[in-house]
Amino acid sequence: MSTTRRAQQDRRHQRKARRAARRKRRPLTHSFGQCLQHFLSPQVFKQAQQVRTHDGAQRWSTHALILVVLIMTWCCGDSQAERFETARAFYVAGHQKRKRPGQTVQGFQKALAKLSLACLRTFAAGIRQRLAADLGEDLVTDGFVAIGCDGSRLECPRSAELEQRLGQSGNKDAAPMLWVTALVHLRTGLLWGWRLGKGTADERLHLRQLLPLLPAQALVVADAAYLSYELAQAIVDAGADFLLRLSSRTSLYTEREVALTHFREGPVYYWPQWAQKEKLPPVEARLLRVRGPKVDVWLLTSVLSRQELKRSTAAKFYRWRWRNEGLFRTYKRTLSKVKLQSRTVRLVHREAEGSLLAVQLLLAQGVVALQRAGAGSEARVSPRGVLRVIRQEIERGLGPRQYAAYEARLEQARVESRRRRSKKVRREWPRRTPHKPPKAPKIRTLTERLKILMEKVLEAAKAA
Repeated sequence: MSTTRRAQQDRRHQRKARRAARRKRRPLTHSFGQCLQHFLSPQVFKQAQQVRTHDGAQRWSTHALILVVLIMTWCCGDSQAERFETARAFYVAGHQKRKRPGQTVQGFQKALAKLSLACLRTFAAGIRQRLAADLGEDLVTDGFVAIGCDGSRLECPRSAELEQRLGQSGNKDAAPMLWVTALVHLRTGLLWGWRLGKGTADERLHLRQLLPLLPAQALVVADAAYLSYELAQAIVDAGADFLLRLSSRTSLYTEREVALTHFREGPVYYWPQWAQKEKLPPVEARLLRVRGPKVDVWLLTSVLSRQELKRSTAAKFYRWRWRNEGLFRTYKRTLSKVKLQSRTVRLVHREAEGSLLAVQLLLAQGVVALQRAGAGSEARVSPRGVLRVIRQEIERGLGPRQYAAYEARLEQARVESRRRRSKKVRREWPRRTPHKPPKAPKIRTLTERLKILMEKVLEAAKAA
């Protein structure tokens, strides 16, 4: 062998050795597949497999079903069949050693209809645990984990089964609706948890059912529609705190007469008349008044100490509550889920659960990528930017050239940090009633009869 050829082989072996060394040093979340595996670990799939009962779907494993559902939500396509073809092809290309799933969208829908909702919720719980481990103290802002709660309706097809089972919300000509109540981590905009129901579901009941999902140091931030005696007591009993907006329908009590002209904040009692008749104890709270350019915002919180929750911090948390609406905009507009496509009750629930899981995972990838890049607490992820990066990976397929670029492109998917100078609503929607801001609550002074009743009720509560 000539010296020139031997030198070329030596250089070729050296290049291979350098590539192998770079692959070994590469972090575990630099590629799209590794990023999915980071959140949906084998342990999470094992837990989901234990929850899943034997449903006879032999061609569709749990791994294939979940990944195809996620990719169908992320990829482009005008119909479910078109999205299914793209998602299945991407799954087969990336999992050559696994058993291939079924080839028809009808078989996929039959297998998905047999999948239990508890199995899908297992993956959402796994993502929450991973986020808590990755973000840690970054979830906390000024001593609290601010969690917003709000709801929205999802339109469904006008099939006979859906019209009969889901009913109609609003006028009699309205289409069948699903109601989704979502918990959102307000600083990052992460989807934390959700609950589905009919279009006429009670969102306050949904929030009570979601309380076990709250992290430690949680502060529930919601609008005036969520204020109720039972919900306030349930939040406090769950070890969390609340920050709720008030309206003129609410009556509060103070021990002394209060002049509202120069009122800023002070202790109050939330004690509806029916609770007085049932001899239930009042809810001790603090009333905050936040000055606004047009109207003042009245907030009620269970945090009684000014040092723990300042009025300026409470105003910031409630201003962040708009990010709940941003989540629904991401779900409905960015992912084209204004109207669901499934035509049976079982499939429409699984389509909604799977697509919400896809939104949670999409936002989680972007938030963790920004956190690892050291972007700071003010940087926020752009859902459209993350979706664009994911769709690029779906189009190109997994390959070694994309490994190093995937997380770098995720780090660039940020929301523009500019000051808003225009209105959030550009024009009035024809079918939407113009919003009227809530007015100030009614503040009443405790009478001697109520003071005596309160002492008796509190003594009975302490004795119990």
